[in-house]
Amino acid sequence: MNERIAAPWIPTWIPASGHALRHAGVHFDAVRIRGELGQRVATELVLGTDFQAGPIVQEVTGERGMYFLLPPGTASVFTWPPGVRALTRKDGCQAYVGVPALTGVTWPLGWRSVPMPEALFVEGELLRTVVGRMSVRL
Repeated sequence: MNERIAAPWIPTWIPASGHALRHAGVHFDAVRIRGELGQRVATELVLGTDFQAGPIVQEVTGERGMYFLLPPGTASVFTWPPGVRALTRKDGCQAYVGVPALTGVTWPLGWRSVPMPEALFVEGELLRTVVGRMSVRL
């Protein structure tokens, strides 16, 4: 029998294959940024952290949204500009985020930046700084 062997640091909310919906605010909060701004913020975070930005999920169809995954209970701490939405459990919010597996076919979702032991989540303060800087440029 071949059992899936997972590194101990791989979060339980990442599915073994395909993709799955996860309730925002339980395992993580998410910040959704659609379109060009999301693409630019993700690129800036990845390059600025030497490719250790933490988990960023991207939609490869439609509005091509980016979902920046933060520790639970932290996304609503920050004030986000128009067009940027915090997905949490606060204030009765019921939001779900699609999370792809680390390998295999995960279409229409993919990882722009994968979680790793050094960066299990995106750092909220850094994300807010980059979003503020990129929002002014558009």
